[in-house]
Amino acid sequence: MPALACCVDAAVATPPFSGVPSTDTNPAPAPAVIASAAATDDLSHWSPSHSACLYRVDGWGAPYFSVNSSGNISVRPHGADTLLHQEFDLMKIVKKASDPKSAGGLGLQLPLVIRLPDVLKNRLESLQSAFDLAIKSQDYKAHYQGVYPVKCNQDRYVVEDIVRFGSPFRFGLEAGSKPELLLAMSCLCKGSPDALLVCNGFKDAEYISLALLAKQLALNTVIVLEQEEELDLVIEISKKLMVSPVIGVRAKLRTKHSGHFGSTSGEKGKFGLTTTQILRVVRKLEQAGMLDCLQLLHFHIGSQIPSTALLLDGASEAAQIYCELIRLGAQMKIIDIGGGLGIDYDGSKSEDSDISVGYSLEEYASAVVQAIHAVCTGRSVKHPVLCSESGRAIVSHHSVLVFEAASASVHDAPPAISSLELQSFVESFKEDARAIYGNLFSAARRCEYDNCLSYAEQLKQKSIQLFKEGLMGMEELAAVDGLCDFVSKAVGVADPVHTYHVNLSVFTSVPDFWGIGQLFPIVPIHRLDERPGLRGILSDLTCDSDGKIDKFIGGESSLPLHELDGTGYYLGMFLGGAYEEAVGGLHNLFGGPSIIRVQQSESPHSFAVTLAVPGPSSADVLRLMQHEPNLMMKTLRDRAEEYAGGDRDGMASMALASYLSRSFRNMPYLIRASSCGLNATSNNDFYYSSSEDDYGESVGDAAGGDEEWYYCFA
Repeated sequence: MPALACCVDAAVATPPFSGVPSTDTNPAPAPAVIASAAATDDLSHWSPSHSACLYRVDGWGAPYFSVNSSGNISVRPHGADTLLHQEFDLMKIVKKASDPKSAGGLGLQLPLVIRLPDVLKNRLESLQSAFDLAIKSQDYKAHYQGVYPVKCNQDRYVVEDIVRFGSPFRFGLEAGSKPELLLAMSCLCKGSPDALLVCNGFKDAEYISLALLAKQLALNTVIVLEQEEELDLVIEISKKLMVSPVIGVRAKLRTKHSGHFGSTSGEKGKFGLTTTQILRVVRKLEQAGMLDCLQLLHFHIGSQIPSTALLLDGASEAAQIYCELIRLGAQMKIIDIGGGLGIDYDGSKSEDSDISVGYSLEEYASAVVQAIHAVCTGRSVKHPVLCSESGRAIVSHHSVLVFEAASASVHDAPPAISSLELQSFVESFKEDARAIYGNLFSAARRCEYDNCLSYAEQLKQKSIQLFKEGLMGMEELAAVDGLCDFVSKAVGVADPVHTYHVNLSVFTSVPDFWGIGQLFPIVPIHRLDERPGLRGILSDLTCDSDGKIDKFIGGESSLPLHELDGTGYYLGMFLGGAYEEAVGGLHNLFGGPSIIRVQQSESPHSFAVTLAVPGPSSADVLRLMQHEPNLMMKTLRDRAEEYAGGDRDGMASMALASYLSRSFRNMPYLIRASSCGLNATSNNDFYYSSSEDDYGESVGDAAGGDEEWYYCFA
C-alpha cells in the first residue's frame, strides 16, 4: 500500500498527501513520517504482449484471436492452420465497415457484429477431426456425424454456412420448434442426403406432420419424443400419411452437473422420459407393430459440461439404456449425446466454473467414444453412430460484437485549498463534525490508514446529514467530498472506477449477461500497445439501471481501459456467437446491430466483406411493436406544416419533414460525426436506409450472384 505522508504543516503541499491541518491555532510542525513507496513501471515498457496477458487473450482467444504488433486484435481465420499472411486486423475491418461510402467504406453504423465464416468452418472441421481421431485410435466400429441446434443462432447465413461446410461430414441440423423445423428442412435440401434432421422440443399434430413431410422429402428425419403423449400423435399421423417414421426417445438420466447450465438435466429436468416412460413407449410401439421405428437414443447432461469425468458418467449410463432398448427389440442405430460441449470464456481451463471447461475438443470426443465403446463392447452390442448437438462450441467463436465508448465519467480531483481557507472551513463545522475532523487529523499524524478512511467516511455522512437539515451549504458539502476523496487517494485506496458510456444496449446485444450473469471476454480492439491507465465499467444507452456490465472474466468488477482521446475507442465482445442475437430484446426500442460477413482473401488487407447489412432502423423496431411509421410520419409532417408553414416558400416545414424522415430511417443508436476517428465527416454521411437491398443485394448484383458477393479492399 502506498504510504501516507502525514504533514502537520498545512501550508506545505507534499504529495501524495498534503496534510490534514490541525484544529489547534498553532500546530507543531512535524516531518513526513513515511515517503511514498509505490513503484510504477515505465510506460514505455508496455507492449502488446502485456495487453495479451492482461486481458487473457491467449487463453480464451486461442487459436482464433491474438494481439498483433500494432496493438490491435488480430483474427486468425483458420485457427492453428492460419498462415501469417492470412491474419487480418479487426480494427481495419471496423474502419472499412464504418467509414462513409464517400471515403470508400460501407457507411454502417455501430454497434457492429462481425461474422467470420472461416472460423465457423474451422470449428466444424475441428469437431469432426476430434471424433475421427478418437474413433480411429480406439478402434470404434461406427462413425460420428453431428447436428447443429439452430436455436443457438438461427441467422440464415450461419445455418446455410454450417450445412455447406458440414456436407462432407454428413453434418445435419436440430430443430426445437415449427419455424426452426421449416428453416432446417429448407436448408438441408442443399446438404448431404445422409445428414440428420433431429426434431426435438414439444410437439403438436402440425409439428409431427411437418416432420413426417420432411421424411417424405427424403430428408433423414428423426422425431425425438420429449413427452410420452407425443407417441400417440406420431403413430396416428404416420398411419394416416402412410409414412414410416424414425423415432428417438430422450432419456432423463440420473447423471447431471450442479452448475447453472445443469438445471435441464437429471430426473427432474424439463425434457425427456423416465425409465418407466421409456418402457411404456417400447410396449406401445410393439403393440402398434412399429418397434423397428425406434432407432435413436437422445440425452442431454446440460450445457457447458465442466469435466470429462461427468461426461464419461453420463455417456456410460446412456449406453446402458441403449443396450437395454436393443435387448427389448428396438432397432437402435444412433446415440445422440446432445449438447454440452463447453467453451473456455475466461481462458482459465477450470472445471470449477460455469464459464470455463477443463478439457479440449480432443479430450471431449475421446471421453464419449471411450464410454460408449466400453459399454457396447462389454454387452456385445454393435457400436452405434455417434451424434452430438454442439451448438455453443460451433458458433460462439465466429462472431465478434464491436461497439464504441461514447464518453466516460471524469473523476474530478479535489480543488486546491490553502491553509487559511481550510482552517476557516474547518472552523465553520458544527461541533460534531469538528470532533470527527479532529479524529481524522490525529489518525493522519499517526499514519493509521484504516482509521483515516473510517473517520473520513464518518465526516462525509455527518456532513450529508447537516446539509439535509439546512445547516451546511453546498460549497461546504462539496469541499468535504473533495477532502474525503483526497484522503482515500493518499492512503492508497484503488483509483476510482470510471463509467464508460457505450453505444450499445445490453438487453439487445448481451442479454445473457443481464439475464443469467453470463460473462464474455470484452477487450479494447486497438491501443493494446499502450498501458490502460484507468479501470471502468460499461454503461449502455438504455434508461435502466441494469443496462450495465460490471462483472468481467477473471472475477474482476472492472475492466482495464484507456483514457478517451476523442478519436474513437472501440471495444469487442468475443465468444458471443451463440444465443445472444436470438435472445436479445427491444428494451428502449434499441434494435440489433449492423452485421458484416468477413472472409480471408488474398487482397492486400487479407480480408473481404461478402455481406453487409445495416441494423434495424427506428421505423423497423417501431413496426415490431405494432406502430405504423408511415402514419406516424404523416401525422408529424402535417404538424410541421401547421406550425412551420408560415415561411414564404415552405422551406422550414420541408426541412423539418426531411429531418423526421431521416430519423425514422436511422438506427436508434448514437451517430458519430466521424468514423473510427480517422475521417472527419458530416452527419449526413451516416444517414442511410435500413433496407437490406441497399447493402447485401447490391453487393450480390455487383458481383454476379449469391455465392459471388465479394468486396476486395485494395
